[in-house]
Amino acid sequence: MRLAVFALCLAFVGAAVAADVSGKWTAQVPGRDGQLQDTTFNFKVDGAKLTGTMSGPRGDAEISDGKVEGDKISFSVVRNFGGNEVKLLYKGTVAGSEIKFTREGGQGPAREFTAKRAAT
Repeated sequence: MRLAVFALCLAFVGAAVAADVSGKWTAQVPGRDGQLQDTTFNFKVDGAKLTGTMSGPRGDAEISDGKVEGDKISFSVVRNFGGNEVKLLYKGTVAGSEIKFTREGGQGPAREFTAKRAAT
């Protein structure tokens, strides 16, 4: 009996710790030339799996390889730059209504930015 109660408590703690990122998030993401670009993320979460889309000046792109682990999220997006496909990797930490992201891939150093949950 005690083991069952303990297991149930662990299940509730694990569920409470998982970040709720489903929905629309907006950010100004630094581009290749350093200029900020308005970008919208539409996230869908199913357990630990993260899917959705990213929309910006270059159109929409599907999110792939997405994961949610506690307050950490990660995913990739493939973009086409001048006929070359580039895989961009996003890693973020969720804190309330903000996600602090690092984006790697493409040319140049990793870029940091913050996304904010869009008002509904």
